Amino acid sequence: MIIYTYPVRTAFTDRDMEMISPELEIKSLEFTQSPIALPFYFILQFFQLLWFLPNTSQYLCFFGGYHSVLPTWFGKAFGKKCVIQAGGTDCVNMPEIGYGNFRKKWLRKATIYSFKNCSLILPVAHALVKQDYSYDPTISPKQGLLNLISDLKTPIQVIPNGFDIDFWKDYSKDRESKTFISVATGTSNPSRAKVKGYDLIEQLAAKYPESKFTLVGDPFYRSANPNVNVIGKQTPTELLDLYNSHQFYLQLSTSEGFPNSLGEAMACGCIPIGSAVGAIPEIIENEHLVLRQKNIDNLIQLIHKLKNQDLTKLQQEAEMQIRQNFNFNKRKESLLKILRQN
Repeated sequence: MIIYTYPVRTAFTDRDMEMISPELEIKSLEFTQSPIALPFYFILQFFQLLWFLPNTSQYLCFFGGYHSVLPTWFGKAFGKKCVIQAGGTDCVNMPEIGYGNFRKKWLRKATIYSFKNCSLILPVAHALVKQDYSYDPTISPKQGLLNLISDLKTPIQVIPNGFDIDFWKDYSKDRESKTFISVATGTSNPSRAKVKGYDLIEQLAAKYPESKFTLVGDPFYRSANPNVNVIGKQTPTELLDLYNSHQFYLQLSTSEGFPNSLGEAMACGCIPIGSAVGAIPEIIENEHLVLRQKNIDNLIQLIHKLKNQDLTKLQQEAEMQIRQNFNFNKRKESLLKILRQN
């Protein structure tokens, strides 16, 4: 049996369970993101891991952090494989925007211990392994696991996320022109909003009052721009409709691993506009749609140049990019192959 641990349940963890559970026996154990509850969850997790130990074949962790310390220790102590899927915040140190495991003393120690002592690291993007970050010049350029853990020897294999292209697809509906959408949770927290690029989106909305912007995920986020519509979390079906009714998808994150929403929106025919961080350039592929440095004038120039391009063709290219390179089955096959290895 695989013991699967994560700090909080997300669309990523649900997708992993959906991929793995039909093929292999797996048990999920949710941890916590609450500092107050942390001591209790360490004790709880210890006894959970001990209880399931006789039937445990290996450990799988989503992100490195507090929740991966004990599975890593159990793996080493009892000779069981422990695989950590690196996703983003566990691979960066960005105190300038209040982001990244490595900016906090004890979380950094927990993350380093986990990555140095697990059996295998599976980042969702090459940029999480090592990158010379240059998007926001106020942030340290040395990011990624190999820059932050100089003596890291654990094997690393990149497995990008994948998307269900039978569900996320373009229904060829009429889209209102000059409509932009972005999806992120927790953005009522100003630091989180900045990580997700909402500060740049707000500047863009102010410059383009005739355009419409939809921000999905946090109903408590507040915008001063009348052309910005804020709505809370949506079901996958509701998101599908939203993607199919908007012309552009904005992923202007200051830091990112492999954003699910970007891939979903592209599969639905949204033209992506993204920042040059994490896997975003790799996902989008078209360099004319990637903002190389955080600057509102550069962003406006990028959008202005789109007026001279065939937008229908860009929509089709976005959908095909996900369909050919980031489909659900590719990730499933790669992940199951690793989990089946002794």
